[in-house]
Amino acid sequence: MNVPRFFPLAVAAACLLCGGLARAEAPIETATVTRVAVAARHVAEGVVEAVSAATLGAQVPGRIVDVKVDAGDPVTRGQVLMRIDASAAEQSVAVAAANVASASAALANARAEWQRTEALFAQKYISQARVDQARAALRAAEAGYRAAQAGRGEAVVARDFTTITAPFDGVVAARLVDAGDMAQPGRALVSVYAPAAMRVVAQVAQSVVGRAGRDGIGAEIEVPGRALNFSATRVQVLPAADPRTQTVEVRASVPAELAGLVPGQFARLHLHVGEAARLSVAASAILRRGEITAVYVHDGARFRLRQVRPGERLPDGQIEVLAGVVAGDVVALDPVRAGLQRTPEHPQ
Repeated sequence: MNVPRFFPLAVAAACLLCGGLARAEAPIETATVTRVAVAARHVAEGVVEAVSAATLGAQVPGRIVDVKVDAGDPVTRGQVLMRIDASAAEQSVAVAAANVASASAALANARAEWQRTEALFAQKYISQARVDQARAALRAAEAGYRAAQAGRGEAVVARDFTTITAPFDGVVAARLVDAGDMAQPGRALVSVYAPAAMRVVAQVAQSVVGRAGRDGIGAEIEVPGRALNFSATRVQVLPAADPRTQTVEVRASVPAELAGLVPGQFARLHLHVGEAARLSVAASAILRRGEITAVYVHDGARFRLRQVRPGERLPDGQIEVLAGVVAGDVVALDPVRAGLQRTPEHPQ
């Protein structure tokens, strides 16, 4: 018996058609677009900074004669970082010490004179006016002595300013001068920070902060440069706003056990600012074809393709939908099968 060559092809096509019809007849699972309450988030760009940081400056003029640290060096509290020429300061201390000695001698002489005057007055040899003069001279000598002592203390403090020491345990962030440079009062010399306590600081719009509920603001910290994501231990919103930008400063503390962050490093704050109701659909209902993102919505008779604009992924396998559907729409959970069931008069 001769079988036409096209017969096997016809049989195969018929089988595929039957299989397709069988699949088309099977019911397609659907889900309803609903609004769910999810945590409202706001992403703010910020920088890492140290909680304890200081820029040390010169308080007396002089040439820098010794530099003992460089950027990146660890330091301990009280460690000498650099020295300024103390020759002039030493001379000031010597002058102040001489003034104290002179004032001390003047005070001793005034006290002795007052004592002699008191004795003579008791014997009726001098008048009360002479006693009063001696007492006034004694008080002036005492004031002069105290002034000389204060001057010596001031000179000693100024001499101590020629030695720059670390205010706390930390790391040198930058050395801003070299040996031989001239130090002037107010000129920055070296900056240090304590790496044990770090935070991320960002400027956030007041409207965003105002959406936070009674529980306040929580935050997740992202450091892209080190591929880190972690929760902030504490979030502080400063009570003052910038009048030019209408933003407030938000500080998120970094966990103490997290090491390796440095001041100035870029970071993002994912702030939790209350809750918001968002439209959501199951992730399986989203159909992506090239630049088109859509779902198949059932209108009561058939499924129709409708383009949507998705948002972020939500918990429980849901995806936020920003536009394209409304609450109550019924969508196909298998968009491919829903597309096969569309009638020819409603092409894609």
